[in-house]
Amino acid sequence: MKRIIPLLFITLLFNCKNDAQNKKEQQAVINAEPIEVSMKNGKARAYFASGCFWCVEAIYESVKGVEESISGYAGGHTKNPTYEASNTGRTGHAEAVEIIYDPKVVSFATLVDVYFASQNITQVNGQGNDRGPQYRSIIFYQNDEQKQIILNKIKVLEKELNVKVAAEVYPFQKFWVAEDYHQDYEKLHPNHPYIQNVSIPRLNRFKAKMPKVLKETH
Repeated sequence: MKRIIPLLFITLLFNCKNDAQNKKEQQAVINAEPIEVSMKNGKARAYFASGCFWCVEAIYESVKGVEESISGYAGGHTKNPTYEASNTGRTGHAEAVEIIYDPKVVSFATLVDVYFASQNITQVNGQGNDRGPQYRSIIFYQNDEQKQIILNKIKVLEKELNVKVAAEVYPFQKFWVAEDYHQDYEKLHPNHPYIQNVSIPRLNRFKAKMPKVLKETH
């Protein structure tokens, strides 16, 4: 028993130091200057976190002007995050998507509208039953113009709906692409129970709210 108590104390002290360091590193991410991603072949990129990336990926791929949606991780302080690591909630990262879009067809402001129309804007640290910091809502800006678009839309939503918007607003730093098996998950696994019961209903709710932004189906 004499050995156990000192070991327990050392473990707790070590964990406290780790937590303090994690908070410090995470705060540095929040306070950093945003990094602007250059356009490539006329396409721009935007980054959003809003619960499970399987759901968000499918939502954005239904929008006119969006060429591709990629699942990954963003918003944290650790390098090379994995699905298992992000699920611990200790990396600072959230499940996120990279949206590759044509700004001549769809604006960043519209992508922000899609973001808020496709989630429970008041839920903290999650969407639905997907709960934890890895599922929290974060919207990323790459410059002051994007930041103001986001903040203005949050202000309008809070005033019109009399609610507190839960989404955090972060300067974009880096997007880490998720493991291959996460990409196009809804498209490749349409009969998966989660896709049937959570992802598709969420997509359909969004489509009902913003039908004018949807791609034409043939």
